[in-house]
Amino acid sequence: MSSATYGALLALSGNALLAAVLVVALHLLLVVASSAKRRVLGEPLLFSDLALVGAVFRHPQFYFSALETWHKATGIAALAVIFAALAILFEENLPLRVGGLVIAGVSLLLIFVVLKTRPFRSLGRSPNIELDVAKLGLLPTLLIYWIRWIADSKQGRVATNSDSNSAQPRAQETQPELLVVVQCESFADPVELFGNHALQLPHLEQARSAALQWGNLEVSGFGAYTMRTEYGVLFGQDEEELGFRRYDPYLTAINDSDFALPRRLGEERWQSHFVHPHDMRFYNRHQILPRAGFTELVGSHAFAPPSPSEGRYVTDGAVADKILELAGNASSPTFLYAVTIENHGPWAESGLEEAGSLLDDYNRLVRAGDAMLGQLIEGLSEQRKPALLVFFGDHRPSIPGFSEPGGDRHTPYVILKLDEHGQVITAANERRDISPAELHHAILGFATSPESFAKANS
Repeated sequence: MSSATYGALLALSGNALLAAVLVVALHLLLVVASSAKRRVLGEPLLFSDLALVGAVFRHPQFYFSALETWHKATGIAALAVIFAALAILFEENLPLRVGGLVIAGVSLLLIFVVLKTRPFRSLGRSPNIELDVAKLGLLPTLLIYWIRWIADSKQGRVATNSDSNSAQPRAQETQPELLVVVQCESFADPVELFGNHALQLPHLEQARSAALQWGNLEVSGFGAYTMRTEYGVLFGQDEEELGFRRYDPYLTAINDSDFALPRRLGEERWQSHFVHPHDMRFYNRHQILPRAGFTELVGSHAFAPPSPSEGRYVTDGAVADKILELAGNASSPTFLYAVTIENHGPWAESGLEEAGSLLDDYNRLVRAGDAMLGQLIEGLSEQRKPALLVFFGDHRPSIPGFSEPGGDRHTPYVILKLDEHGQVITAANERRDISPAELHHAILGFATSPESFAKANS
């Protein structure tokens, strides 16, 4: 890979020394980026991260805010040096440029041959990113995992045990007319995160005591990767079944549309809305979700920009207002899947003058998510319609010095049912720790009749 990159840069610049320096600089940039990502998110750079390059430029605050000042300065300096060097040291040296093309071509041919050998085919057969990076190095692992991802993507998805055996239809006296699923940004139990019982979230505790089912949601990401949790809940496939697609399942989710919750609930019966106060092009949701059966995408255009006193993102309270507005206007069974954004980091840099430490700011925002849960329970109760409310966190926050990679990753979830009088039905109050894909099947079991459930899983 290094020789192929060197040949390409030599063909571009016509300067052998410059090409060599740029190869070293690019390797250094990858290592620095991977190191920064491991420190913040607990895993090294992945091949799938390259798919986010466009999103980095559209929404830089999501990514650069996680970097320390020296990381940003190093990156900017490296890019400035690269472009300056290309401009200043560029040479019209045809023999060297042709030689560069030859080096690049021969190197790529050798790579192609090596890829076909038996020793290579035995490398990285199953996803284990930490082990493979330690054993093979960062760049070879990026290449191998990309090749494995291509193979897994071509195989497509087939019905698996998780599609039929992970949940059972729940006998219900009445089926819900409203199904509300809320994926709350960076929502985790601060008592578990920080060991301080004074930080207990009152609405979460009340919901746990009244829930049909509650427990830990065993998410795989830490500090980011909302789409891994979102994919599991919406499309119902565990990461073990995804293979190398697990690192960014949304890259291929458009091929899994038949397995999505709106389709399985039944498009002929349910109207499905996806609510998220952000750019729907993020992770290609604007194309994937309509194919998945959502009849309406309620994006940033449906929300007023947050005021300076509210922070940088649309508040959870505003999202709850929109959910309740859509629920109130529903004239047929309606499925509302909402993704919040208010509690997206970085914390203590939200622009609020009174923002305190990282811990104080996170706790202020996680309480906003908890207030949203209470607001939804009260608002759905006032609807006087049979309803099912599912509320969960997408991942834990990455807060230096307070919540860091290496420990538990689970977040809380609750499933509550309300009857036609707006009363919460406590029933068994079952505690179960499950994966996002298992939550998908639990939702189907609680929201559909046995006949509809069997049809959805056939």
